[in-house]
Amino acid sequence: MTNFTTRKTFLVPSFDLDVKERDKLDRFLLLLDNSGVKKFFQIKKPYELEKGGRPSYNPYDMFATILYGFAFNSSTLRELETACKYDLRYFYLMQQERPSHIRFGEFINDVIVPNGNEIFSMVTGQIIKECGLKIEDVFIDGSKFEADANKYKFVWKPTKFHLKLSDKVRKLLNDIGMSRGVPNTGFIDSKLIGQKLSTLSNDERHIKEYNLLYDYLIKTLEYEEKERICGDRNSYYKTDHDATAMTLKSDYYSGLGSNMKAAYNTQLLVSNGIICSYYISQSRSDISDFIPVLKRFNDFYGYYPKRVCADAGYGSLENYRFLNDNNIENYVKYFTFDGNVSGRNPDQYHFNDNDTITCLNNLTGYKVNIPYRHPKKAEAVFYKIDGCNNNCEFKDFCKRWMKNKNVDYKIFEVVEELQRYKNQSFENLLSVKGIEMRVNRSSQVEGAFGVLKEDMNYTRLRRTSLHKVIAEFMLTFLGYNIRKLFRYYDGKAKFTYWKAPDNLLPETKKKPSAKRLSNKVKKKKKKPVNQISKDSYKNKRKRS
Repeated sequence: MTNFTTRKTFLVPSFDLDVKERDKLDRFLLLLDNSGVKKFFQIKKPYELEKGGRPSYNPYDMFATILYGFAFNSSTLRELETACKYDLRYFYLMQQERPSHIRFGEFINDVIVPNGNEIFSMVTGQIIKECGLKIEDVFIDGSKFEADANKYKFVWKPTKFHLKLSDKVRKLLNDIGMSRGVPNTGFIDSKLIGQKLSTLSNDERHIKEYNLLYDYLIKTLEYEEKERICGDRNSYYKTDHDATAMTLKSDYYSGLGSNMKAAYNTQLLVSNGIICSYYISQSRSDISDFIPVLKRFNDFYGYYPKRVCADAGYGSLENYRFLNDNNIENYVKYFTFDGNVSGRNPDQYHFNDNDTITCLNNLTGYKVNIPYRHPKKAEAVFYKIDGCNNNCEFKDFCKRWMKNKNVDYKIFEVVEELQRYKNQSFENLLSVKGIEMRVNRSSQVEGAFGVLKEDMNYTRLRRTSLHKVIAEFMLTFLGYNIRKLFRYYDGKAKFTYWKAPDNLLPETKKKPSAKRLSNKVKKKKKKPVNQISKDSYKNKRKRS
């Protein structure tokens, strides 16, 4: 039995919907029927009354209309309500019913918000199937979107003030001889302060101390509440507790991080121009969201992609290890990849397959144990290269951070597993396939963000709280895919992206210039510290 494709004719408009447009809508409705999402709309909603009241609207029509609205720039509730009054396409989808914005909002909150991930995977999976796409190469990138919150009403995590307050409580309890059971350092829990306050209430000699401790308890409860809302974050906004204070890319250079806004971090996984997976977080960096967005892809489709390409913001040992454990080919840049390839800021050593390192001067370093010295990283070991001062042209560059530059050796802290993954990434990215992956990453996933922000005018969220924001993002990303689907119906969508020609050669690493690196170090030494930071800021502005 069909649900989405059951239509009824209407005669109110003076002219009918264009045949080509109606055919595209029918194909879209048939796709929704085949996707299986109808199972989410068979539950009776609280506002659907059995006796009396207005009859409820067809949930299948509501869902199709909402998706179409998010695809074609009618993504607010008011715009959906208005479009149902004058747009023939919405007439056809709603079968001439005209729900209010309140009904659309209730439907989204009751049906779509709890089932967002399943709805996205089922509809997107059907789009991939209908377009005949093969998901092997995927591209990941992230962006921050401004939240619907008052940017002037945000709260920093009061860790420092809470510690100072606990010290005051500790001193007060010590002065009146009630320090038993109180920790010597760290936070003092409000429950413990309440117990001490209850004991002190029977002592008429310490009325002043009782009132002071009561004030400390009220302030402690306030700090604990703020820390509870923050969780692992350092801030939250009063008008949207789930939003985090972040610097958006558009404001990054207008104050060097002082221009903070409420925002959410968004990760997209794109393949063949289709958004296949997404992940919304409150984190201010992308590196911790790499694994969740890939796991979400596996939850959606039951397998991992064959190859993953991402920029240097995702290059970490944990992420590389995840790719290796799940047999995913590694095309993820590491932090110094661009400088290493261009030779402008090369790595000081190369890790070899025989567990040795080779420096820029082609000297070999071996693993050593240094008594009374431990690496900064838990998984790192020491490697030592001798003979650094023997006619080494790179010594100024390699020893620029060393206090004693006259020693005839250099010691490196090496995380061996990470270096092996970096070598693997380096070789893959410089290969012909790696060049193809890098070109497609910039056009596909960054292009997706460009369409969302510029063509679909989606730069600020319209809902508050994390679970509603996730549903809004899901509908927007699904609208992006449906937008692509309709272009496919028109014969304009191209799912074939740039392919490397047969005569293309792998990219080679440029040999670093010792003279240029040495001059670069000497030039920085002549400048004061504040001038170096100003110059780096100007260079960033020029590159942007």
